[in-house]
Amino acid sequence: MEHLYLWLNIASFSIPFLFSFHPKLQFYKKWRSLFPAIAIMMAFFIPWDAVFTNHGIWGFNDAYITGYKILNLPIEEWLFFICIPYACIFTHYSLQHFFPKLPFKIRTTEIIYVGLISILIVLLWYMYDRWYPLVNFLYVILLLGLVYNFKRHQLAEFLPTFLIILIPFFIVNGILTGTGIEDQVVWYNDAENMNIRMGTIPVEDSIYALGMLLTVYVLTEWFESRYIRNS
Repeated sequence: MEHLYLWLNIASFSIPFLFSFHPKLQFYKKWRSLFPAIAIMMAFFIPWDAVFTNHGIWGFNDAYITGYKILNLPIEEWLFFICIPYACIFTHYSLQHFFPKLPFKIRTTEIIYVGLISILIVLLWYMYDRWYPLVNFLYVILLLGLVYNFKRHQLAEFLPTFLIILIPFFIVNGILTGTGIEDQVVWYNDAENMNIRMGTIPVEDSIYALGMLLTVYVLTEWFESRYIRNS
């Protein structure tokens, strides 16, 4: 399908955007915090993306993109870092609103944190010579450590919704990596990852999603707290 990547971005963004104005959610009021948070996340993730693309660690199939590029990244890839976090963070706050008892208890959060950090450290020990797990896991280990030590309640709030968010994320990412279509929209050099796939999705993508979305969520909460404190 021509311009498939663009249409996936639009489809992911459109419904959360429309429901942002729902009177019970009023998610549009968080835009003042969300969009600066997304911009800061992109300041880290776009250079990372560009370097990996230029070195052939991953890349994009010209058959599924418009062909317009900035820093050698398709315009659709730039939109991905806006549309997907928007949809996912909207989902997080919506779930929080309708299911206020969803957050994990602190003890559960501690167990998940220790388990996840331990797994990532072990994987790094064996995969330190492959660029995707090296950069990806190091970033998430540092991020989790900071959030766990300074904003543990935010981790308790985010982890259960992240598990739910992974369902639509994997649907979109599955299509991008070749599920249900002739070829891949985004291809990966398996010599630079663990070469383990969940369907068509590299397993590292789940950790990448955690790092990207948790960054946006924590920054959104930080900006919101500043606005509330100054109002």
